[in-house]
Amino acid sequence: MTSSTTPAAQVAGDAPGGAPGLTRAEAAARLRRDGANVLPTAATIPAWRRLVGQLVHFFALLLWAAAGLAVVAGMPQLGVAIVVVIVVNGVFAFVQEVRAGRAAEALRDLLPASVTVRRDGELTRVEASELVVGDAVVLAAGDRIPADLVVRHAPSATVDESMLTGESDPVPVEPGAAARAGTYLVTGEAEGEVVAVGGSTRLASLARLTADVERPASPLSRELDRVVRTVAVLAVGVGTTFLATSALFGTPLRDAFLLSIGVTVALVPEGLLPTVTLSLAIGAQRMARRDALVRHLEAVETLGATTFICTDKTGTLTRNEMGVVAVWTPAGAVDVRGEGYGPVAAVSGVPAARALAARAALAGRLASEGRAEERDGTWRPVGDPMEAAIDALARRLADDAADSPLVAAEVVTEHPFDADRRRESCLAGGWLLVKGAPDCVLPACTEVAGVDRVVDDLAARGLRVLAVAGRPARPGDEDEDATAHDLDRIEADLELFGLLALQDPPREEVEASLAICRQAGIKVAMLTGDHPTTARAIAAQVGLLGPEGLVLQGHDLPEDADALGEVLDHDGVVISRVTPEDKLRITTALQRRGHVVAMTGDGVNDAPALRKADIGVAMGRSGTDVARGAADLVLLDDDFATIVAAVEQGRATFANIRRFLTYHLTDNVAELTPFVIWALSGGSFPLALGVLQILCLDIGTDLLPSLALGAEPANPKVMHRPPERRHLVDGALLRRVFGVLGVTEATVEMAAFSVALAVASRWPAGPAPEGQALLAASGAAFAAVILGQMATAFACRSASLPVHRMGGTTNRPLLVAVAASLLALAGFLLIPPIAAVLDHAAPPAAGLAVALLAVPAVLAADTVHKARRARRRERRVAD
Repeated sequence: MTSSTTPAAQVAGDAPGGAPGLTRAEAAARLRRDGANVLPTAATIPAWRRLVGQLVHFFALLLWAAAGLAVVAGMPQLGVAIVVVIVVNGVFAFVQEVRAGRAAEALRDLLPASVTVRRDGELTRVEASELVVGDAVVLAAGDRIPADLVVRHAPSATVDESMLTGESDPVPVEPGAAARAGTYLVTGEAEGEVVAVGGSTRLASLARLTADVERPASPLSRELDRVVRTVAVLAVGVGTTFLATSALFGTPLRDAFLLSIGVTVALVPEGLLPTVTLSLAIGAQRMARRDALVRHLEAVETLGATTFICTDKTGTLTRNEMGVVAVWTPAGAVDVRGEGYGPVAAVSGVPAARALAARAALAGRLASEGRAEERDGTWRPVGDPMEAAIDALARRLADDAADSPLVAAEVVTEHPFDADRRRESCLAGGWLLVKGAPDCVLPACTEVAGVDRVVDDLAARGLRVLAVAGRPARPGDEDEDATAHDLDRIEADLELFGLLALQDPPREEVEASLAICRQAGIKVAMLTGDHPTTARAIAAQVGLLGPEGLVLQGHDLPEDADALGEVLDHDGVVISRVTPEDKLRITTALQRRGHVVAMTGDGVNDAPALRKADIGVAMGRSGTDVARGAADLVLLDDDFATIVAAVEQGRATFANIRRFLTYHLTDNVAELTPFVIWALSGGSFPLALGVLQILCLDIGTDLLPSLALGAEPANPKVMHRPPERRHLVDGALLRRVFGVLGVTEATVEMAAFSVALAVASRWPAGPAPEGQALLAASGAAFAAVILGQMATAFACRSASLPVHRMGGTTNRPLLVAVAASLLALAGFLLIPPIAAVLDHAAPPAAGLAVALLAVPAVLAADTVHKARRARRRERRVAD
C-alpha cells in the first residue's frame, strides 16, 4: 500500500512537519477502502482439533486398534482399559500444551491503542486501528509508532528499532527516513506521513514470514515414531506367527485367533505414551523452576539433543542495562560500579578527579532528556537508556558535586542532537554544555593532547564513549534558531570536562555457562544486529569469541547454503548486522550439516528463525509477543545460563526416557515368554499368563515405577560429554533387555510357574494341570514378573552403576512406586474378585519362594553386566 494523498484531500496551511494531513471525510473513505490498521492475527488451531490430535496420532491409533481387537476377542474389560489410557494421556498432553501456550500474548498489542494525527488542519486523537494511508501522525518521546511512516519532521528524534533489526542502540531519524510500525520513539518529537498500514507494514510481513516457516519435527517425535512403528510391526508379526502356529498344531481357528490377538495386545506397551508425556511434563516443570517456560512438551527432550546454540547479545549475554562504568577526566580516571539505574554505586578515584567526573555527569544530564526513575522500588530508564545511565551517574556522584553550580541549573536553551554533527548542546547555569561523540566534540576543545589514545583504549574494551565539554556562556549562545554553521561557531573554545564510558555489562554467569557448553560438545555463535566492533568486544569479554576470532557481518555471508554452513560450523563465531533472512539461512545451513539448532531471539525479526530452528528460545522479559509465540522455550529471566540449565534437563529427560523404555521392554520379554514356550511346545506347556494379567502388569503395576524413573535426577556428569546421537532404542539397550534383564526375569517367571505346578499337581509326571492348580501357578508367574520388575526399576536408574552404588534416597518417588506395586501385587493375588477377573490365584509357598528369587537374580545379573561393560571400556581407553 502506498501513499496517495491528493491536493483536494490536503488542508490549506503548512503544518510544522510539512504534512497537513487529510480531511476527516477522506480518512473515512480510505478506511472503508483499505480496511482497519490492524495486524493480521496468526491462524490458530481450534482447541477441539488440538485435543483430537492428541487422540489420533500414530501410537494412539495403534492403541485404538488394540482396544478394538480386545473387544472383538471377547475381552471388553481390556478394550475399555486401553481406551481409558488413550483418553487420559491425550487430555493430559492437551492441558500441558494449553497451559504453556498462555505465555504468548496477542500480536496486536505491538501497536498502540490510539495516536495523534492532523486532520482538517487540527490535531486530534484517533484509534490506531482507524489510521489510513496519507494520515499525518504526530509522535512524542515514548510513543509506539502505529504504522509505516515517512518522517517529515524530526527534531532530535531517535527510534528504537531493536525489535525489527536487532540493533540495540536508538537510531537517529531525519526527514525522509522510514519509521516502521511497532518500533517506538525514544527521544525528541516527530511527524510523519503514513505509507502503509495493517497487513502491508514491515511488521506484518515478518509475521507472515514466521507463519510460512514450517516447524521441524523434534528428534523425540522422530524417535518415538520409529519405536512405535517397530513395536507395531513386531506385535502384528508375532501375532500373525502365533495364529499360523496355533493352526498348525490343530488349535480351533477361533481359539487361535483369540490367542494371536492376545499376543498382539500384550506386545503393545500401553503405558509407554503416558510415561513419555509425564516424563516430559516433569522436565518442563523442573525447567520452569529454573525460569525456562516450555511451550511444547517435546522441546524438553530436543534441548538435550542441541548441538549448536545461536544466541543474541543484548539481554542474553548482557544484562540489557546501560551504565557508565568509568569516567576519564584531565585529573585522572574514576571507576563506577553500580547495579542497574539506581543511585547506589562504588566509586573510586582521587577527589579532584571525582569532582570533575561529577561536573561531567551533571553537564551530560542537562544536555539529555532521558532519566532514571524509581517505580515500585525499582529504578528504570525513561527515554534513551544511555541518557538514563548518565542521570544515574549524576546521582551516584552527588556527594562530589555538592559545590557545583550545575546542581540547581535549569536549561534555558537547547540545541538538539544532530545526526550529522553527532552532538547536542544546551545553555544552563551560565554555561554552554556540549555532549556527543568524541570525534565530534574533541576538535572543539582547547586542550586535548593524548585524549584520542584514551578514547581508543576505552573503545577497545567494548565501551561506548561520550565526550562532555563546556565553557562559560557568551552573548548569542541562546539563539534557538542557530543553523548548523552557527552552532559550529558557537560550540567552540570548549573545556573538556571528561569522557563517559558506557557499557551494557555482560552477565557474570555467561563465561561459566559457555565453558559448560564446550565441555558438553555444544558450539555457540553470537548473532546480533549490533556493530561488529561492539559484538567482538562483548564476545571477547564473555569468553565466546573463538580462537580464530571470526567476526562476520550479515552482508558478508556466502549465498550458497553449503558454503555458509562450512563457514559457520565453528565454535565462537560472531555475526553482526544480521537480518531476519540471514537468521533463517543460518538456521537452515546448520541443520543441513546435521546440527540440532537452538536459536534465541526477542524481536519480531527473530520470529521466523525461532520457528525454523529445532528449538526456538524467546526472551520473556524483553521479548516481543511475536517472538514468544514462535518459540518453543521462553526464558523468564532472559539469561543465557538458563538455556544451559534447560539443555542439562533435556539431556536428563532423554536418559530417563531410555530408562523406562528399558524397563518397559524388559517387562515385554517376560510377558511374551509364556506365549513363545506354549507355541514351541505345541500347546503341551500351559500358558503361564493371560492377556488381562499382561494388561494389569503394563498399567496396574508398571506405570508408577515408570513415572518414577522419568523423575530420576540428572546425572552430575550429563554435561561432561557430547550430545547423545544414538537412538532411543539401540543395540546396547536391546542387549541389556534381551540378554540380561529380560531373560533373567523370564527365567525366574517360568521357574516359579513350573515349581508351583509341580507342587500342586505333580506336573509334568501327572495329567495336564487345570483348575485351582493352574490358577495358583499363574499367580506365581505373575508375582515373579512384578517382583522382577521392581528390581529392574532400581537397575534401570543407571546404565553403568550397580544398584548398591546408587544413593538409596535420591529418587524417593521410586521408593513410593515400588511400595505401591507391592501393595497392588497383594491385592491382585489375595482379593478374590480381582483375582477371579485376572484368572489367577495366590501361589503356593514353593512358587512364591521361587518368585521372590527374581529380585536378587535380576540385581546380580545387572551387576555382572555392568562390571563387564566397565572392564571393556577400560580396555578401550588403555588401547
